[in-house]
Amino acid sequence: IEEILDRIARETGLPPEVVRERNLYHGSGETNTTHYGQEIEDNRIEQVWHDLRNSSDLSARRVEIAAWNAASPHRKRGIAMTPVKFGISFTNTMLNQAGALVLIYTDGSVQVNHGGTEMGQGINTNIMAIAARALGVAAEKIRVMSTATDKVPNTSATAASSGTDMNGMAVKDACDQIVARLRPVAAEMLSSKTGQTCGANDVEFRDGRVFRVDHPGEHLEFHEVAHKAWMQRVSLAATGYYRTPEIHWDRVAGQGHPFYYFAVGAAVSEVEVDGFTGELQVRRVDILQDVGTSINEGINRGQVEGGFVQGMGWLTAEELVWNREGKLLTHSPDTYKIPAVGDVPRDFHVRLLEDAPNPKRTIHRSKAVGEPPFMLAISVREAIRDAVAAFGPGGRQVRLASPATGEAIFRAIREQRLPQTKSVPEDAVPRGILV
Repeated sequence: IEEILDRIARETGLPPEVVRERNLYHGSGETNTTHYGQEIEDNRIEQVWHDLRNSSDLSARRVEIAAWNAASPHRKRGIAMTPVKFGISFTNTMLNQAGALVLIYTDGSVQVNHGGTEMGQGINTNIMAIAARALGVAAEKIRVMSTATDKVPNTSATAASSGTDMNGMAVKDACDQIVARLRPVAAEMLSSKTGQTCGANDVEFRDGRVFRVDHPGEHLEFHEVAHKAWMQRVSLAATGYYRTPEIHWDRVAGQGHPFYYFAVGAAVSEVEVDGFTGELQVRRVDILQDVGTSINEGINRGQVEGGFVQGMGWLTAEELVWNREGKLLTHSPDTYKIPAVGDVPRDFHVRLLEDAPNPKRTIHRSKAVGEPPFMLAISVREAIRDAVAAFGPGGRQVRLASPATGEAIFRAIREQRLPQTKSVPEDAVPRGILV
């Protein structure tokens, strides 16, 4: 679709970002419905788009780039802005469920088991924060265990960017059950300590302490309440469960409400390409991502940055090449190129949309931020196309393969430099997907 929008822009002479903006979902007061029949209830894409367009100085930089290109015959720069709207949930409805097992010990320490798999994305850090907040204890008291089906059976895959969404809610459910059992115990202890009657609903758990909401000075330690509950034969273990609500999907009809909500974002990328070699440099990237109310801002930023760079690799380097006998030639790290430290944008600005809690009942009103930023790297490919177009007379379509490797960029540049009446034959386009 981004290819189609760019072709429209070049045919009409409009800046590509103008065409994209005209084709966004419009206005929170309007009815915006997807092609599969789901209404966009929380439309923030225009807010994100206009915010980023202004903060990145897109219009002024486009003018500056045009002036720079006019004075540089052999190297050209390009800039592009693209949005993303990413549905969060498994379209296979049965997978949208999660379980958890939470155990509290008499010393106040907590063991948390959940169905998500930690693979470097930070789910265990998020789960630790969720459990600590629900129980009112310090994160140091929480031990998140390795995922095991003898503790949490029938787990769904940690995929579809839903790991924290589902497992976090399951953990919170288990913690809430235990807190509900501890409240009468704590109320009795506080009544005895203060000489004033304390109801179970008057008890608050926070910062490792337990106290009456209206008398925070008189408090108990969390471990004291846990030990007293054990003495009174109150269970300190609970199984939590969560199933994503409101979703349904008719795969045959291609209609339904497959996603609980949508995560949106936008990116502006600026690149420079070499006309002799097709070498690419990503000079600057600006990203604005909607993550709802962030559970851990550091993890969110890491996911945005890492996902974006991975997407750059997908669209600019990671090419599969076979020989005539069907043997894969790009089978190892010396031939299959992935992004390295030197490929990270020199100037990398990532912002998270502020004051934007998820209107859906997600864990602490957060939004998923695993896969959505990956798609923002399309802005790099479109910026490459913009730079390649600067080698030609203007108005000509730019045929650029994906991934846009150095060879693909070089051949696209060569085609732009041909006289208007000539073009490169289709079989001269580099290997890969011609989109």
